[in-house]
Amino acid sequence: MKGQVVKVISDKFFVKVDDEIIPCKERGKLRNLKTLPLVGDFVMIDKEKAVIEEVLERRNMLIRPNVSNITMGFIVTSFKKPDFSTNLLDKLLVEMEINKIKPVICLTKRDLISDKEYLDYKEIIEYYKRIGYVVVENTEISKIKKILEGELTVFTGQTGAGKSTLLNKLFPELNLKVGEVSMALGRGKHTTRHIEIIEKDNIRVLDTPGFSALSFLEYTKEEVRDAFKEFQEYPCIYKDCMHDKEAECKVKKAVEDNKILKSRYENYLSFLAEFKGLRW
Repeated sequence: MKGQVVKVISDKFFVKVDDEIIPCKERGKLRNLKTLPLVGDFVMIDKEKAVIEEVLERRNMLIRPNVSNITMGFIVTSFKKPDFSTNLLDKLLVEMEINKIKPVICLTKRDLISDKEYLDYKEIIEYYKRIGYVVVENTEISKIKKILEGELTVFTGQTGAGKSTLLNKLFPELNLKVGEVSMALGRGKHTTRHIEIIEKDNIRVLDTPGFSALSFLEYTKEEVRDAFKEFQEYPCIYKDCMHDKEAECKVKKAVEDNKILKSRYENYLSFLAEFKGLRW
C-alpha cells in the first residue's frame, strides 16, 4: 500500500494513505541499508503490521530541513529591515533550481520604503519576472493561496523578513510567534521540535525552520552555472564556457549590454569563488 510520510517523531513515521494517518516503524532492512524515511517520502507499507517496507524514488532530498519531494519554495524577502539582498536571493534560487524546486519570490515590508525607492527596486523585480520567476507581495494572500495549491512547499528567506507573519495568515492554527523563528539559512529558534506537513484546503507546507542554502561545494561548478537559467539564452562558442575569464563569452557581453542583470552575474562570480577556496 502506497502512502506519504507526513510527520516523523523519534522512530515513529506517520504515513498518510488516502485520508488516514498510520503510525509506522521502518523495516529492519531499511535501517541496514541506511535508508531512513524522511518527511515527504512516498513509501510502500504493510498496513496490518504498520511497517514501512520500501522508500520509493525521491524527486529531491534536502539536508536542512531533512525532507524530500519538495515541489515549491517560497523565498520571503523584505525591502527593508533587513535590506533586500540579491546575493541571498540568488543563492536560494540556485539551490532550488538544482533540486528541481519551483521558486516563488515573496516580497514583504513594502510599507517601509518610499514610492521612489520602490521604483528603484522595480527594475530588479521586473528582471526576475522576465527570466521566468513568479514574484508576489505578502499582502496578496488570495493569490498566494492559489499558487500554493497542490504543492509541497518550504519557506525560507532573511531573518526577520516576515516568514512567520505570512505562515500565520495562511495557517492561523500554527500560531508562530513573530520574531521567534529565525530564517537565517535554516538556523535559529523554532517552536516545533519535529518536521511535519501541515495541510489545509489543498495547501501543504512544511512546518520547519525553513529551507537552508547549503554549501555549493556539494554541487559541481557546471550545476551552479546552469542554474542561472537566463545564461542559456546566450550560447557561447565553447560548450564548457564558465562565463568567467573566457574570451568572446556571450554571457559577459550580455552583461555589458545590460541584458543580464549585473548583480546576478556578480553573484554568480562570487559563487564560483567558493570552488576556488575563496570567501564570498
